[in-house]
Amino acid sequence: MPQNLRKFLYRFMALAILTSVTTPIVASAQESGLPIPRFVALRSDKVFLRSGPGLRYPKVWIYHRRNMPMEVVSEFDTWRKVRDWEGSEGWVHQSLLIGSRHVIVTDENITLYSAADKNARKIALVSASVIGRIEDCPTTVDWCQLRFGDFEGWAPRHGFWGIYDGENIEG
Repeated sequence: MPQNLRKFLYRFMALAILTSVTTPIVASAQESGLPIPRFVALRSDKVFLRSGPGLRYPKVWIYHRRNMPMEVVSEFDTWRKVRDWEGSEGWVHQSLLIGSRHVIVTDENITLYSAADKNARKIALVSASVIGRIEDCPTTVDWCQLRFGDFEGWAPRHGFWGIYDGENIEG
């Protein structure tokens, strides 16, 4: 075999091997394209928080609260690095997260009103650590419409975690 042809074949094989090795890595490291940070919620009532992005990493926490709001702070492949309302961070597989928006009460309690007005009729007093769904959170007022079980009403934008200051959520 001529020397030039042999060099060409070696270079071609080296390039083919290098391409086949790096292509899957590049393809698997793509992000979702969604904004970071962002809020999501737990899909299930049993979710493992891991120390790294993969099943080989140890479980550091087990969440037993479906719809618990979490903040996505980073992404790797199909794994999301999340932070809970107390500041704990770890990795969760994307299949265990949903995009619906929820809050958790962080104050001792919050009051739900029939309208976005402190003089409106009080509907419910919601205790700390209760999880609710965000129905509406317009930027035109400093209030959010929330649902906790059968109770739906308006609450000032403080005393709960799961929404950014000035964020607009239309229901």
